[in-house]
Amino acid sequence: MKLENEGTEPGVHVNGGKKNILKYLGPAFITSALVLGPGSVTLSSKIGAIYGTDLVWAIFAAIIFMMCYTEMSTRIGLAANQSFIHVMLNKWGKLVSVLIGVGAFLVTASFQAGNSIGTGIAMKALTGVHSTVWIVLMSILAIALLFAKQFYAILEKLMLGLVLVMLGAFLITFIAVKPSFSDIFSGFIPAIPSGSIGLVIALFATSFSIVGAVYQSYLVQEKGWTIKDAKSSTRESYLGIFILGFISFLIMVVASAVLKPQGLVVNDASEMGASLEPLFGSWATVVFMIGLLGASYSSLIGNATIGGSMLADGLGFGSKLSNMKVKIAIVGVILFGSIVAIIFGSAPVNLIVFAQAVTIFIVPFIAICILVVANDEKIMGALKNRLTSNLFGILGLLVLLYLAFNNFKNIFLS
Repeated sequence: MKLENEGTEPGVHVNGGKKNILKYLGPAFITSALVLGPGSVTLSSKIGAIYGTDLVWAIFAAIIFMMCYTEMSTRIGLAANQSFIHVMLNKWGKLVSVLIGVGAFLVTASFQAGNSIGTGIAMKALTGVHSTVWIVLMSILAIALLFAKQFYAILEKLMLGLVLVMLGAFLITFIAVKPSFSDIFSGFIPAIPSGSIGLVIALFATSFSIVGAVYQSYLVQEKGWTIKDAKSSTRESYLGIFILGFISFLIMVVASAVLKPQGLVVNDASEMGASLEPLFGSWATVVFMIGLLGASYSSLIGNATIGGSMLADGLGFGSKLSNMKVKIAIVGVILFGSIVAIIFGSAPVNLIVFAQAVTIFIVPFIAICILVVANDEKIMGALKNRLTSNLFGILGLLVLLYLAFNNFKNIFLS
């Protein structure tokens, strides 16, 4: 995919020369960390254990669409002098801005219980202390971080660290198990093995997160980037989301090489941990749980940040992480997930169905909003979408509409 801002278009200044790459790591890595939650880790392991590398193509297809929408949101954050929801308020009115904010809140809150549960399970496996204790303690820690000075800077470093922990664990194991590269390459040829369509749909749904992508525009503005950072921030958005896909790819391939020959189909976290045994032996489960903790806790904090910030913005309270009303909304998402996790011990079926029902309507609508804003020359100027972004954007929208139709059919027609 061609970078949108290459060249010397008027009004767009890009940073030249060699820069410290760490300056341009952050927003997309936060997006990656919150998208790669316990559900994604479990799903990638399960697919690899059952279907081997046959569905590797699905990961990268989903990531290409995620890259496209994250990069569009990056440019929106650079070009607009207001938040995305505020842009939509001016463009289509109060009802639309409230719908986006409340919808994002409901989607993130509905899945927050899974992040709390994953965090509790991982900490219990590492310490032997009951998961409920850890759900409470880790939620308190998340709230404490939220009220710390320079929360964004802490969030950025925490997410980057957790992503690198996950990447390191599975990359080292990938090298150790020496998977068949011919099998991996054959997995890039699109095919849907018998009985796998449900997992393919789930993989797209977890890896191609529109709510996560749209929040990239908020993170870019929180970071303080401007149009002069266009080229570097675009690269960062691609790199961060690529890392998301690469970790999922590593998990799937490692599971294919280790779990599939054993006939394990990943019914619990201990079976996922077995995928690391070739390198870590009896320590495999511990190492895997550290990776699961990274995935769960990064999603717990990041997911709540998205839901709370966008709800506050949709209700007209602003979106800056330093804003007390935004912080309170974020705390609301954290507490909701923790309470549901403690009371039910798992995400209730009704809650999952509710989340899917909300997703049916809000996710494709947000994707349409991103496309419309990214093509508005008055807002975007020289950063307006080009043909390539529109092509991938429309294809991605069609995928989202298919996922919405599939959910609608499963919830209301079956």
